Amino acid sequence: MTRGKATAIGFTAVLMWALLALFTIGSAPVPPFLLNAICFGIGGLIGLVWTARQGFGVLKGISWKVYAFGTIGLFGYHFLYFTAFRIAPTAETGLIAYLWPLFIVLFSGLLPGERLGALHVIGALIAFAGAALIVLARGGEGGASLPGLLLGFACAVTWAAYSVLSRRLGDVPTESVTVFCLATAALSVVAHLALEETIWPNGALGWASVLALGIGPVGAAFFTWDIGMKKGDIQLLGVASYAAPLLSTLALVAAGITPATGTLALAAVLIAGGAALAARASAGKVTPASGA
Repeated sequence: MTRGKATAIGFTAVLMWALLALFTIGSAPVPPFLLNAICFGIGGLIGLVWTARQGFGVLKGISWKVYAFGTIGLFGYHFLYFTAFRIAPTAETGLIAYLWPLFIVLFSGLLPGERLGALHVIGALIAFAGAALIVLARGGEGGASLPGLLLGFACAVTWAAYSVLSRRLGDVPTESVTVFCLATAALSVVAHLALEETIWPNGALGWASVLALGIGPVGAAFFTWDIGMKKGDIQLLGVASYAAPLLSTLALVAAGITPATGTLALAAVLIAGGAALAARASAGKVTPASGA
């Protein structure tokens, strides 16, 4: 598999995450940890089907430390994210939580064989400005609080660290994500029982939205993201991830939930421009990726 192909596969995760908000709205009023448990359970089942093609023996030789790392990454990110928004459901919290693509770009410079260029950083900052316009324009309820903002920051660092450190596990098969998903689903059940009231999806639309979440944004996306992080262009993927809030907003516009605005157009220009700079910086380093 070439570096370019792995990068393209990784970007499909960003495309799937663009539908996260739309499907989440459709899944209301299911509480977040119950939704997490159902969706990661579906994602884990998809992984089991995929892993069956290779044989489940591929999972036996993987260290428990790898499984712990993946589970902490997936469950820890979502736990911090949901808790942050419970404490401070504001646009500022969303903006802080969406620092993770910038951190991916910056942290990637610490990886062996990777070189962080000035255009990567500039592109990430420009794209972040575009994402900031979208997040701040959405607004929020309540007042921002320091604990909520700190949890949002921890959320961003957690996902960036999980993504970048996945590169160091390049020899670990992507099938391992199956166990990450199933373990995250189990922990989400515990969190739900401890913290939430059980409310099931409402009608056919609600169940369809939950199923779509489990198949795509909270399912297959983690498998394709793993491939991109391990074998693709990590800096380019980091910057390209800022397309998620833009595409998410466009999906809400298409569904008639959010109006189209000039702010959205400006954000599109900034995000596209930042990604273009990062792509230019990465153009000279396209090499075959290790593995098949």
